[in-house]
Amino acid sequence: MSENFHPKIEVKIIAEEGVELPHYASMAASGADIKAFIKENIVIPPNGLRLIPTGIRFAIPAGYEIQVRPRSGLALKHQIGVLNTPGTIDADYRGEVLVILMNFGTHEFIVEPNMRIAQIVLAPVLQANFILSDELAQTVRSSGGFGHTGL
Repeated sequence: MSENFHPKIEVKIIAEEGVELPHYASMAASGADIKAFIKENIVIPPNGLRLIPTGIRFAIPAGYEIQVRPRSGLALKHQIGVLNTPGTIDADYRGEVLVILMNFGTHEFIVEPNMRIAQIVLAPVLQANFILSDELAQTVRSSGGFGHTGL
């Protein structure tokens, strides 16, 4: 893939004003910030969650998805995350992007209008061809999981 390859993602702003396109904070950023499209503050209580609208919709090309991820600053400073991390926006979804913000902290968190609430990452998608099998090839690991190799 060349350095100049940037898939075009059509964005529809579904509000009359106050909504911005996703924005990369630096030239090498993999995630573009998205903002809360709300008219009034939304309070997220400790251990609570809220569905936050963004005011944007995407037309994602086939073969791609957009992943919704937490912002590291919100996670570190306020214990705010995206509950279904990473959230997936499929190529055939055309509805508004809504972000499930979760407050993992002990203090309430206030989401303000136009606040950067999450980041989105464009990722390629491969679909598998699932084939029913009576036997699976053996490996050294076999069915060991959930920390079986130690800390």
